[in-house]
Amino acid sequence: MSTPASKQIDSATLWGGKVSPFSMGYGKIMMWFFLVSDALTFGGLLTSLGFAKFANPETAAEWPAAEKIFTHFPFTHEHLPLLYVALMTFILIVSSVTMVLAVEAGHRMDKKGVVKWLAFTVVGGIVFLGSQVWEWKTFIAGPDGDISTWADNATLAYNSYGPVQYADYFFFITGFHGFHVLTGVIFNIVILINAMNGTYERRGHYEMVEKVGLYWHFIDLVWVFVFTFYYLV
Repeated sequence: MSTPASKQIDSATLWGGKVSPFSMGYGKIMMWFFLVSDALTFGGLLTSLGFAKFANPETAAEWPAAEKIFTHFPFTHEHLPLLYVALMTFILIVSSVTMVLAVEAGHRMDKKGVVKWLAFTVVGGIVFLGSQVWEWKTFIAGPDGDISTWADNATLAYNSYGPVQYADYFFFITGFHGFHVLTGVIFNIVILINAMNGTYERRGHYEMVEKVGLYWHFIDLVWVFVFTFYYLV
């Protein structure tokens, strides 16, 4: 498919420096580079998880089923396997949708729309983080539900659920992802404050919203893989 004449870039401009050959800001390009490198990190962690679980048949047989461990739901004592984790996933996906709407509002230079949808995104991120804290607390409390006996239930050195690697990977992978979510929430709050103060209106564009949006979508996508490979496989 030929490039429209209005989009063509002559060789002198393309290779002469000062402008991006991809017709986008360098900040956005650097964000893509970071996301690719971060994706490799998470990919390595999930690959390591699979190796630790399936490389040794004996270990794989001892590896506990997630639906037998993550059965709790706040304010109820019902046996609801993975329902709360599914709710966390839904919350994060909805926050990705609100981020899309914030970026779309930025393209239209709609300050109120950007502020509104970014605020919803921040709320979704905070709710997810709170949910993860509750999930960690429940996991550490162990089968007896007594948080005071945490040293006998789930630590990096001992795991009452099965192989010690099960708790190690749980804390590291979900904790590493949680750190990314926390960072994303902080970024979104900073961008939200700037948007409320009219910073991007004065600049004439909302590219920063799009940059942080790329990061937020990446976090959501990674969680889908974490949910699939840790909780479901």
